[in-house]
Amino acid sequence: MSRIITISREFGSGGRELGKRLAEELNVPCYDHEIIEMVAEHQGFAPEYVSQVSEKDIQVFYPSTIGNRFSLSHTAPNQSMKVVLAERDVIKRLAAQGNCVIVGRCADILLSDMAPLNIFVYADCASKLERCGKRAAAEENLSAREMQKKIKKVDKERAAYRALFTEDKWGNKESYHLCINTSGKEIKHLVPAIAMYAKAWFEEEEGK
Repeated sequence: MSRIITISREFGSGGRELGKRLAEELNVPCYDHEIIEMVAEHQGFAPEYVSQVSEKDIQVFYPSTIGNRFSLSHTAPNQSMKVVLAERDVIKRLAAQGNCVIVGRCADILLSDMAPLNIFVYADCASKLERCGKRAAAEENLSAREMQKKIKKVDKERAAYRALFTEDKWGNKESYHLCINTSGKEIKHLVPAIAMYAKAWFEEEEGK
């Protein structure tokens, strides 16, 4: 069985960086934007469109009251849904290839049959604002208040996206195996310990 690690994260918590550094530490592939590129190529959409698919549009087309949550048909007429379905297929295909780290996109739910180690990364508001400020494009030029609103908006969309796949609430500690608070921390200093935890976790699971 492949050793799959999924990273769910609050916007600005450093989850993407943690995923990439953890993959490097474990010497396995990390899939993040690569998924967008593969979906764009397969579906014939621009990568910018795939990365900016509106989860609100998806919610409108398939409201969360649907009983068979995300047992969706590949003939769904909505373009946003085509992107989501394609992402699901790409994630499953990549995971089937072997050990890896997958960032975001509800991979923990989509790959539940592969028994992944599911990590949630979070941080306090001040730390998220600082990280977002450091990585923001020069032309973005958002105030702290505007950035805080953006953080809340993205996290709300991530929670809504997860609701398409499961009733387990986004960010609830019960939904993950390991929750990591990166507040005031350098991600690179946390990774060696997380890698050790991951190795021990998989060894114990495989020994059952």
